[in-house]
Amino acid sequence: MSYIAVIGAGSWGTTLACLLTDKGYDVSFWAFEKEVAEEINTSGRNSLYLPGVDLPPALKATCDLEEAVKKSRYILNVIPTQFTRSVFKEAVRYIHEDAVIISASKGIEQGTLLTVSSILHEITGSRGAVLSGPSFAKEVIAKYPTAVTLASQDPDVSLLLQEIFTTNYFRVYTHTDIVGVELGGALKNVIAIASGISDGLNLGHSARAALITRGLVEITRLGEIMGADKRTFSGLSGLGDLVLTCTGPLSRNYSVGIKLGQGMRLRDIISSTRSVAEGVATAQSAFELSLEYNVEMPIVEQVYKVLYQDEDPAAAVHNLMNRTLRPEF
Repeated sequence: MSYIAVIGAGSWGTTLACLLTDKGYDVSFWAFEKEVAEEINTSGRNSLYLPGVDLPPALKATCDLEEAVKKSRYILNVIPTQFTRSVFKEAVRYIHEDAVIISASKGIEQGTLLTVSSILHEITGSRGAVLSGPSFAKEVIAKYPTAVTLASQDPDVSLLLQEIFTTNYFRVYTHTDIVGVELGGALKNVIAIASGISDGLNLGHSARAALITRGLVEITRLGEIMGADKRTFSGLSGLGDLVLTCTGPLSRNYSVGIKLGQGMRLRDIISSTRSVAEGVATAQSAFELSLEYNVEMPIVEQVYKVLYQDEDPAAAVHNLMNRTLRPEF
């Protein structure tokens, strides 16, 4: 029971699998695509999701879920949110009852409006942990300094996982606020789409700063009413991840927003890439949560309308700027 299973061979999953392998752990690496697993095993590359990177020779991949999880003491989920349920409904029969499940995916499931750890708990019964924070796969795989948050309600699990994931370039802080850490990681993707739209429309740095600041207010509003600690949103998994995703060109959600601002249609943007921009699906979930909890989230609402009601991005900006005037606090 000393194995670590990494479920999901996208850019982030591959990066974390490399980090753990480099630390000497025995990593069982599951890929959905057969061609991805074959390339990893034959040439030590994942050119589909992490091109130009040589993977550790000891890292091997499988498409067999049973093989991936049956011996694993720790299971790291890096599956896109909307596919987590289907994968783990199949995997659960092979997961050891004492296994610790860690989620590194950022999103809110459409329909159920559940975060990823809640999906995993519903299926496996595990409370597990959440790994989140400002981190681009291409920077972590290049061993650029990065700091993230590991949230768990079990202090022993937190300290153990902190040691497992920490390296001299990947610093892990512990936290107990699973709800806040997950909501920060999921909702910042929606604000990042708004930030990209603003830049795609060439609205300038001041507009982007306003979106980031007011976006954080919206995230905090919803988080508090859902039971999160307000302080969490000023930390790495809140403000830190929000700033990175709203400004970094490596952000998939920010890039989607830029293309929308430049006049591309969403279906054309999605069809042009294999990578998943979690904010597209999360925007619908976030908008529905705002209605369910009666929380004012105007930026989220406008992003939802651009994505799902074909609202013109420039009209969305107009709607935000012409809302009823009010005090900031």
